[in-house]
Amino acid sequence: MVPRPMTKDALMSAFGGESMAHMRYLIFSEIAEEEGLKGVSRLFRAVAFSEYVHARNHYRILGELKTDAKVVAGATFGPGNTSKNLELAIMGEKFEVEEMYPVYIEIAKSQDEKEAERSFTWALEVEKIHAKLYEEAKKAVEEGRDYEVDGSIWVCPMCGHTHVGRNPPERCPICGTPGSRYREF
Repeated sequence: MVPRPMTKDALMSAFGGESMAHMRYLIFSEIAEEEGLKGVSRLFRAVAFSEYVHARNHYRILGELKTDAKVVAGATFGPGNTSKNLELAIMGEKFEVEEMYPVYIEIAKSQDEKEAERSFTWALEVEKIHAKLYEEAKKAVEEGRDYEVDGSIWVCPMCGHTHVGRNPPERCPICGTPGSRYREF
């Protein structure tokens, strides 16, 4: 069943925004790698995968839709060095946390679109984590060092939850997926 029009538009815009974030972060990862910042590069790759998960989740809800459409989605532009790219990433994540997803969740709730509400809520909770991780990485780069983690960066393939540590959580704190399914970066 196709979501109601306002929820459909929100899903399409969220898909567009997450798709662009996925690609931006892969580009930013290459730039960080070229600058010798392997830890920042790894963070960008992990979060790029998480953004792919968000885009995939939003897209799947639109499964019965058959149309051509233009999508309006927010994105940060103007790649530069890794410090600038981290600032762009922080700006994008904060926009999703403070403005985009809270509104999209309310739209989905008001239209009783449970799948969309869940997809938006999962993404919102994960974007909060991304903003924090990018802020930590930016601080390290500003201090003249690479972003380092004790262990790996783990991403839930169901909701995109991003966890830093030696092991993934036993179960995803957002969607309940077993930690054994997490992807390691």
